[in-house]
Amino acid sequence: MSRKISIALVLAVLAAFLGYAAWKVLLEPSDAPPDGFARGNGRIEADLVDVSTRLAGRVAEISVREGDLVQPGDVVAVMDTAELIAQKARAEAAVASAEAAVAVAEAGARQAEAKLALSRSELARAEKLSERDVLSDENLEIRRTEAQLDEAGLSAAQANAVAKRRAVDAEQAALGEIEARIADSTLRATLSGRALYRLAQPGEVLGAGGKVLTLVSLGDVYMEFFLPATAAPMVQLGDEARVVVDVRPDVAIPATVSFVAPQAQFTPKQVETSEERESLMFRIRVRIPHALVAERLSQIKTGVRGVAWVRLAGADGTLPDWPEGLTPPVAAALPVPPAEPDPAGAGSDVQ
Repeated sequence: MSRKISIALVLAVLAAFLGYAAWKVLLEPSDAPPDGFARGNGRIEADLVDVSTRLAGRVAEISVREGDLVQPGDVVAVMDTAELIAQKARAEAAVASAEAAVAVAEAGARQAEAKLALSRSELARAEKLSERDVLSDENLEIRRTEAQLDEAGLSAAQANAVAKRRAVDAEQAALGEIEARIADSTLRATLSGRALYRLAQPGEVLGAGGKVLTLVSLGDVYMEFFLPATAAPMVQLGDEARVVVDVRPDVAIPATVSFVAPQAQFTPKQVETSEERESLMFRIRVRIPHALVAERLSQIKTGVRGVAWVRLAGADGTLPDWPEGLTPPVAAALPVPPAEPDPAGAGSDVQ
């Protein structure tokens, strides 16, 4: 009796196992996307931008911490400028000295001009006296030579004045270079982003190009994923897409296809069968609109995993409707963070 029970139990377990296997193979709902759609796993990404020094120097101040949000133009760090300020003072003195030299040279040019005018006047008088035989030819030649010398002296004085002006230009250029270095010592953010890493501390000496901060650019947020060769050729730049992150599966974030790889990846050396051809994958990038990111800058987190959906046009060029769950407007699901209160305390929340 016990043997029959054991056989029955074994047959029951075997039948249950075979039934489960048949359900898995034949009846379990497929995880494939609906017809006319493709999807791929990815994560929210953004470009990393290093804030670096243009010149070698000592870090005087870093005004942001890791995790802080920055806007274009915000001061994020300041390098020590004591030496540059001293160089600027010396350059300003050099400019003033060069300008004084210009004044002296221009005065010399005016003096030479007056002297030449006098020599020409005396030459004209000597020529009249020579015509009446009152002045000898020798004295007339002396007056002509003196006029020629004074004319050459005026040219030399004018050239000297021009050279002094160019010297002022050179000194002003040197001053401008020092001022540019001082301006470059104030490191500013060039984009909207979040401080990811603080790579230096106040007091450290960095070489030219030394990294101070690494920012995550939140002005360009995207998700990259891969599609097989059967679906990727139907994806075009500008196609409408959706991004659904794992932490908010009820929210469909609108996006746009901004990149389709022109070359397949994960390609085997020899492609012979259809199974191998399925391993050909193309990298796709969908970009979240900048206006949407700007409205919710404080909510953006990179590295969050999710799924990107794209619509595939049919043979006649028509696009299918988005499935339920991918159509709700993101604005209704993600409230806009409240605005900062004004100085008078009359702040208001913007939804």
